[in-house]
Amino acid sequence: MLKDLTNEKLILLNVEAVDWEDAIRKAAQPLIDERKVKSAYVDDMVLGVKENGPYIVLTKHVALPHARPQSGALESAIGIATLKTPVIFGNEANDPVKYLFCLSAKDNMEHLNALAELAEMFEDEEFYHILEQAKEASEIMDYIKSKGGNHHV
Repeated sequence: MLKDLTNEKLILLNVEAVDWEDAIRKAAQPLIDERKVKSAYVDDMVLGVKENGPYIVLTKHVALPHARPQSGALESAIGIATLKTPVIFGNEANDPVKYLFCLSAKDNMEHLNALAELAEMFEDEEFYHILEQAKEASEIMDYIKSKGGNHHV
C-alpha cells in the first residue's frame, strides 16, 4: 500500500533545485537518510535519465525517478518532493516538472503495486491541489492515508 511506503520523513516541500539532476538528488536524499536506498541507487536514477532521456516524466509536471532494485534498493519506499520552481527534464509534452516521486522497490512486484496506486493518484485533481497547497508533510500523508482505504474493498 502506498501509505506503507512513504512517511513524513520522506516528503519534502518547496525544494529549490537548479536543474533536473539536482531535483532528483534532493528529492531522493531522504531515501538515503532513512536507509531505504544506497547512494548508488540515486546515482543510477540520474544515469537512467542521462542514458534513456526523460522517460521518468510520466504525466504533466510529474516525474518518477527510480532505478533497478539491484542498484541498491534496501527497502521499498516512495519519497515525495514538490519543487519551489519547476525544472525542465526535456519532456516537451509534460515539462516543467514540479512533483517528484522517488521510488525504491526491492523487487518488481512491489514496484508494480506501488506504481498502480500512484497512477490512480496521478489521475486525481485533488491530489495535485494538496501537493500544491501543503505547508506540512503531514497534510500529504493524511491525504494518502485517506485514499489508501479505498483499495481494501
